[in-house]
Amino acid sequence: MQTLEFVLQVLLGITSLLLTFLILLHKGRGGGLSDMFGGGMSSALGSSGLAERNLNRFTVVLALVWFVSIVALGLITKFQGI
Repeated sequence: MQTLEFVLQVLLGITSLLLTFLILLHKGRGGGLSDMFGGGMSSALGSSGLAERNLNRFTVVLALVWFVSIVALGLITKFQGI
């Protein structure tokens, strides 16, 4: 049971870093703090529709893996003493 917990903790760490990176890769929609500091100028050089859809899909799948690893670690921690 200890090795499973260790694997899930490593998986959680890796997915957390990757998820943060993928979220930062998404194109901004504007209207936020970036507009206030001069980042509101849109450019036609952004990613294409297909690349954006693939990035969205990969982000959602990675978020699901992240969520499942958190739930599994919580269940292991809860039932470890029983």
